Amino acid sequence: MTVLVTGATGNTGRHVVAELVRRGERVRALSRNPAEARLPAGVEVVRGTHTEPETLSFDGVTRLHITATAGLADVGADLVKRAVDAGVRRMTIVWGGYVGPTEQAMAESGMEWTRLEPQEFMSNALTWADSVRGGNVVREPFDLPSAVVHEADIGAVAATALTEDGHSGKVYNLTGPESLTTRDRIAILGAALGRDIGLEQITRQQAVDRLLADGVSTADAEYVIGWHSDPPAEARTVDRTVEKVLGRPARTFAQWVGEHVDRFRD
Repeated sequence: MTVLVTGATGNTGRHVVAELVRRGERVRALSRNPAEARLPAGVEVVRGTHTEPETLSFDGVTRLHITATAGLADVGADLVKRAVDAGVRRMTIVWGGYVGPTEQAMAESGMEWTRLEPQEFMSNALTWADSVRGGNVVREPFDLPSAVVHEADIGAVAATALTEDGHSGKVYNLTGPESLTTRDRIAILGAALGRDIGLEQITRQQAVDRLLADGVSTADAEYVIGWHSDPPAEARTVDRTVEKVLGRPARTFAQWVGEHVDRFRD
């Protein structure tokens, strides 16, 4: 039996693959560029994208993991139907911040399903790397608490739901073990680097313009900055779901920093 992981080289997909391999599962990883996937040995890497369901090979696949991304809403129902028709019996999805057509089709499909609703990713801090390396400063418009979650914990919860019973029909809100403000996270990063890092607060419009310069659409930029200006209670409040599902504490931001600190060094 094979687990198909779409977006396998993405922010969370890579961790889903790694955890499944650790558990001894047979994994087929979907990638737009298999030659540069850099996934664990033994993983079957195939070309394709979940936003083009006709590119997916479901041969021998009984379990499926997908991440809700731009472009999926228009084809998600078709993707789910193809999966069910091919014999997929269990599915996990990392939502994109709301319940869309793909999540609805999954819930109505008759297969076992689990929806993962992670809040802010710890890896968002990587957007600070250039300004930290270049001037020991982080530029953000807000200094609000967020119970940021480690991407590896999202991957581990997905792998658990795919390989163990008891998770069908569940919706999991996923956070880290602490609610940290921007300054809190900067202080943790600074301690790991051994130097002081300042917070320079920019305007909301400057934050939007920064995303637009990176190629983000106006609608998406407004949505992202709007979310950060007033995070929902679920994002500010620590939820113990990761610990309950995995049987161990959720990873801390300090742990994440320890894994990525070299990316902030000069």
